[in-house]
Amino acid sequence: MPEFELTASPSPEELATIADALSAFNNSDVGPSDRRTLAVLIRDTDGKVTGGLSGFTAWGWLFTQMLYIPDTLRGTGLAGELLSRAEEEARARGCRGAWIDTFSPQALRAYLRQGYEVFGELEDFPEGRMRSFLRKNL
Repeated sequence: MPEFELTASPSPEELATIADALSAFNNSDVGPSDRRTLAVLIRDTDGKVTGGLSGFTAWGWLFTQMLYIPDTLRGTGLAGELLSRAEEEARARGCRGAWIDTFSPQALRAYLRQGYEVFGELEDFPEGRMRSFLRKNL
């Protein structure tokens, strides 16, 4: 029988072992992911990053992991601009779809305005909120 260890602090090497093994399995199962990082940064006049979008493309899809607009720039359409720029690059990389998730009602409205559609929801994640999963054909 294998031994199990529950830990809140795995080493980077231990996590890499899991990631590498899963990647090797997925490569043999469905082919290489061609995973590539993608970011669209917002910089202030001094060149400092103040927000932006980060994610990756893999298996023909764009996944937006994080999107942050500084408080002073919210409501100016920047979320749509960030998404459009990321989607344009994803198309150039051969992607056919995009997905994102959020539990922010404001972000949900912004994503819906950009043509994303809800394909799944988790109630009370976090408590009192709805986590929405959205997709868009590119």
